[in-house]
Amino acid sequence: MNINWEVVAWTCITLAVIMGIFALILSVISSKNMRRRREDMRQIHTGLAIGSQIIFAGGLYGRVVGIEEETVNVEVAKNTVIKINRYAIQGITNLKKEGN
Repeated sequence: MNINWEVVAWTCITLAVIMGIFALILSVISSKNMRRRREDMRQIHTGLAIGSQIIFAGGLYGRVVGIEEETVNVEVAKNTVIKINRYAIQGITNLKKEGN
């Protein structure tokens, strides 16, 4: 049994080129998604204002009652205010809290 090493070498080179092209495509798509997500988060943090209805990364909803340098005071229930890091905010919602 004779192995044609030239065919094996060209097959390996071809597979490496194809895998490199796929890796390049995936990295371009990933960087575009990361850039878009970063811009969305920047808009959320700059658009944060007192009275905004927000959702935390953990899924809790609340209303902003105070903003400091790195933290935000959020009312999660009537007369219940917690202090969170502003980067724990996942988004600004348009939900109306019941009872207000």
